[in-house]
Amino acid sequence: MVIIGAVFARANSKKIKNKNLLRFKNKSLVGHAVNQAYKSKMIKKVFISSDSNKIINEAKKYKAIVPFKRPKLLSSDTTPHIEIWRHLVRYFRKNKIKADYVVDIPTTAPLRKIEDINKCIKIAIKKKLDMVVTVSKSQKNPYFNMLEKKGSKLKLIKNFYKTIGRRQDAPQCYDLTTVCYVFKPGYIMRTKDILSGKVGFIDIPKERAIDIDDSIDYKIAKTLSK
Repeated sequence: MVIIGAVFARANSKKIKNKNLLRFKNKSLVGHAVNQAYKSKMIKKVFISSDSNKIINEAKKYKAIVPFKRPKLLSSDTTPHIEIWRHLVRYFRKNKIKADYVVDIPTTAPLRKIEDINKCIKIAIKKKLDMVVTVSKSQKNPYFNMLEKKGSKLKLIKNFYKTIGRRQDAPQCYDLTTVCYVFKPGYIMRTKDILSGKVGFIDIPKERAIDIDDSIDYKIAKTLSK
């Protein structure tokens, strides 16, 4: 079984300048992600996909393999993440690089444990899944306290067959996190919806699933790391 790790990190993040190069535990976020990938004994090679020379050079310090410089066309904030995955898979196919599974370790979830990565890989292999995602129990619930605006009024996003008086009585909902993604290359190339195939999930505690999107998230992540 060939498991390949990948870190996808573009330049010009909108909310935090040079986000992927921010320091976390004496490493950059991109370096931290590459380092975590290699710490999983199930991953032998880790590739970096980036449009930034600075990010590429930083990832190389941690022995990431540089297959290409990602095209600007696939590096905007509107680029669907699945297209970035497909770009790497096409490179693998063109260069005859075998990969039974690809493991995406996002830079923005540095509080993950190596065991979180390993659990995702193990369940994918054991159950022969097309994809594994990570989730956390949602603190907001569309059946209870998540609203959408309909004209001038606010309404619950989802209706339930009975009135819910407490959040605990609502159906359990989950947030999709950026802790780890594991997928079969062939599945990613043919699917239109990443959840449409044989997909499994690993439930990650909220404190390990912080996704660094803005400066507040970054402060929280650094505080929790201590």
